[in-house]
Amino acid sequence: MSTGTTAVWGRAEQQDFRSRVRGALLGGAIGDALGAGVSGLSLEEIREAHGPDAVTDLVPAHGGRGLVTAVTQLNLFTVDGLIRAQVRRDIGAWHPPTDLHRAYLRWAATQHDWGPDERRKDNGWLAGQEWLYARRAPTRECLNGLGDTVMGTLDRPKNPAAHDAAPLTRSAPFGLLVGWEPQLVLQLAVECAAQTHGHPTALLSSGALAVMVHGLARGETLDGSVQQALALLAERPGHEPVTEALRQALGTVRQGIPGPALIESLGATDSAEEVLAVAVYCALVGENIRHGLRLAVNHGGPSAATGALCGALLGALHGETALPPAWLAELEGRATLLELADDFAMEMTQGPALHSPAAVAAGWLARYPRG
Repeated sequence: MSTGTTAVWGRAEQQDFRSRVRGALLGGAIGDALGAGVSGLSLEEIREAHGPDAVTDLVPAHGGRGLVTAVTQLNLFTVDGLIRAQVRRDIGAWHPPTDLHRAYLRWAATQHDWGPDERRKDNGWLAGQEWLYARRAPTRECLNGLGDTVMGTLDRPKNPAAHDAAPLTRSAPFGLLVGWEPQLVLQLAVECAAQTHGHPTALLSSGALAVMVHGLARGETLDGSVQQALALLAERPGHEPVTEALRQALGTVRQGIPGPALIESLGATDSAEEVLAVAVYCALVGENIRHGLRLAVNHGGPSAATGALCGALLGALHGETALPPAWLAELEGRATLLELADDFAMEMTQGPALHSPAAVAAGWLARYPRG
């Protein structure tokens, strides 16, 4: 798999990229945590629990405020897998879907092990983070799809009829591969979605999100990034439901003051294309990240998923400094998220200084084993 063009990194470009990577990961986690306590509730139930303005701040979920769900856990392992793929290129072992599958299997171990297993020499740094060993509403499809070591592929996907948003919500990091051509980013996201889900809407929604984040991480507008996703989707069989959902999201932007009624007109189920449409709409109409995220979680759909996607889009668009500091301060795992974001940015911009025929940083390979 060729990665297409390679970016040339000056100091300012490296700093901007790192800020967008941090923004995408932290923004997604904030949206996940904000929506976790109300996911699956109707708007009436949300207002009954939290007042007429619904959710305006972090609310308790899974035993505390600011705690994330399996959405953020899986995003972290997506990033880990992408770093490992780059590290393994040196030895000619270049098949990113395999590296991502191994990363997702490490996540699956966190869902049934008590804590890190020090006997697993290929675990690396991320799988050693004890706070990740907690079940936070993982979907049955993800657990089943990663329940054995057989990798789902486009020819033989796991859960071929599954079309919920779980693969979509772990796909934003693929868009951070800014040195890749967008069609290759889309392809990788689709191939990795097939490891747990097989329905075309789940696959293509995942690819579309990756293309949008890719545009934003390269400094493009959100509307322009959506248009590029639509153009690339048009070449794919079975794209129509996803394309229609995104076009409806764009059209709804012009239909008046944003609110729950307009959001729920885009869909209130956990179907991937509806979740994507809601997140894109809220990101487009949000006056700032706080407003966009409040819109993204206050409706009758899967609030953690829509919040996470909206946060990833807005974080990639605006960078980490635009994120609400009070929410960041309470976010579970912030140190891990930041460290992994910085490792990813360092790998993508300075990889040859960490591992190449001329230089091998032993500490880096301990964190991200070639295994």
